[in-house]
Amino acid sequence: MRLIFIRHAEPDYEHDTITEKGWREAKLLAPRVQGWNVTKFYRSPLGRAQDTSKPSLQACGRDAETLEWLREFQVGAYNVVNRRTATAWDMYPEAWTEEPVHYDKDHWAESPLYRGTNARTEYDYVTGNLDALLASYGYRRHHNYYHVDADAQRDATLVCFCHLGVTCVILSHLLGVSPIVLLHGLFIPPTSVTIVQTEERLPGCAAFRCQSIGDTSHLYVGNEPVSIMASFVEPFQERDYDYHFDKIPEW
Repeated sequence: MRLIFIRHAEPDYEHDTITEKGWREAKLLAPRVQGWNVTKFYRSPLGRAQDTSKPSLQACGRDAETLEWLREFQVGAYNVVNRRTATAWDMYPEAWTEEPVHYDKDHWAESPLYRGTNARTEYDYVTGNLDALLASYGYRRHHNYYHVDADAQRDATLVCFCHLGVTCVILSHLLGVSPIVLLHGLFIPPTSVTIVQTEERLPGCAAFRCQSIGDTSHLYVGNEPVSIMASFVEPFQERDYDYHFDKIPEW
């Protein structure tokens, strides 16, 4: 089974849609998605994810099911550095790295920074619904891996148009990593593609392995820069380099 998560295009948060650049990004994404053999499309109910999906769905002649739990993971935490409440992934390193519990995949929500918030409830809401979806395809959660039913849809490819935060939460559940580490350690730019796939080394027992995170090769092909909006780092822009593939050195 393959899960593909696509973050929404450059956002217009005020109007819950995407910017003019975001529409260019979404249109460049569409031919890439069209080349996939997709079993089913899912998307967040928020406008920026819905709009991002439209060019791809139109290109594929498909519809998407809207899932409420794919909305952005809006959990607040107290940032002790600047003494204000911030979103779960907007904590200064001086704040979150000082708490060893943030690295604990099972007890991270017990941190003083998240105590009294809805962090654990929201996390369980997302991951519980994810596991219910996977179970409908024959993959049933067992501790930290999945039992695979005899009639499981092993060739299924599910594409989800969603958001940065909820993607990190899902990855943390599938890979067994604290969500705080992923929320602060991954760069998942607009319209980027993140892929995880099951590995069934023993019959009937599957785990997920990540193949790519935040890939924006469709933007590179279209000579469209990676959006710097809603990010904390300056993205590496491969379009700035002049590649000459006819000049490959001999080894």
